[in-house]
Amino acid sequence: MAAAVLIAIDWGTTSARASLVDADGRITGTRSAPLGVQQVRPGEFPQALDALLGDWRTLDLPRFAAGMIGSRQGWVEAPYCACPAGLDEIVAALAPVHDAAGAAGPDIAIVPGVSCERTGMPDVMRGEEIKVLGVLELLGVDAAEILMPGTHSKWASVAGGRIRRFATAMSGEFYALLREHSILARTLPAGEEGFDADAFDRGVDHALRGEGLLQTAFSVRALALFGRLPPGAGASYLSGLVIGEELRGRPLEGVAEVVVIGAPHLAERFERALRRIGRRVRRFGEEAAWRGLWAVHRRRDGGV
Repeated sequence: MAAAVLIAIDWGTTSARASLVDADGRITGTRSAPLGVQQVRPGEFPQALDALLGDWRTLDLPRFAAGMIGSRQGWVEAPYCACPAGLDEIVAALAPVHDAAGAAGPDIAIVPGVSCERTGMPDVMRGEEIKVLGVLELLGVDAAEILMPGTHSKWASVAGGRIRRFATAMSGEFYALLREHSILARTLPAGEEGFDADAFDRGVDHALRGEGLLQTAFSVRALALFGRLPPGAGASYLSGLVIGEELRGRPLEGVAEVVVIGAPHLAERFERALRRIGRRVRRFGEEAAWRGLWAVHRRRDGGV
C-alpha cells in the first residue's frame, strides 16, 4: 500500500469524514464520526478532530478540510471566493488554522466556499466546490455541467477549469416538507415506501409539462382520492414531481451531458429523470471530494 501524503477531511453540518490519500490521489483509508458542526461546541473543534482521526492524529501529514467547518459556525471562517473560481483562486484563499495561543499548530487548512451573483441575488456553496474540482480531475476535463443533488441541490457550470456560475435548488427540503408536514402527508404512509419507477416517471412528466409545483403537488392527493395512483406509489410520484420541477427550471438547452455527484439512491433518480429528457449522465460519489482535496494539496505544494 502506498504511503499517505494527506489527510483529507469532509466536515459537514451533521457528520465528519476523513481519508488518507496517497501521492496519486488514491484513498488508503476512511473514517467517519457524528461530529458535524452542529454537534461540536465552540472551541472544541481540535478535540473533535482528534476524536475523528483516532490514531491518525499522530501522523505528520498536512490536513485539508472542506465543508461547513469553514462557515461562521465552524472552526475558522474561510471567506467565499467569488465566481469565476477555480483551483488557483481556492488555493490562494485557503484559511489556515492556528491554536488558541496564536502559534501555528499542525498544518491544517480550510477550503473556502464559492459565491456568485445571479439576477442581482447572491448564491453560495460550501463543500460542493471541492467535489467540482475533484470531478474535473477524475474526468481529465476543464468544462462540464455538474449537478450535486441533496437537501439543497447545486448546479454548477464549469469552463476553463473554473466555476463560472451555479444555482441552488431547495428540492430535497421541499420534498421533505411536502412529504411530512403538508396535507399530502395524510395521503402518504408514514414509513418509507419502495421505489415505484412508473409512478416516478409519471411525476417527472407531469412536472415537465409546466404548470409549476404549486399546482402539480396537489395531484398527489387528487390521484389518490380517485384511485388513479397505485397504493404505495405516492412518495415515488411526489419525488418525480419535485425532481421534474427542478429540471424544468434549469437552462439545459445545448447541454448534452450532466455529471451527477451524490449518494447512489438520489443520484440514480436524477439520472433517470435526466435521461428521460435526452441527456447523457455520468455519476460519481464520495470519491469526488477526496480527489478535490488532493488537487488542492498538490496545487498548494507547487504541483500542476
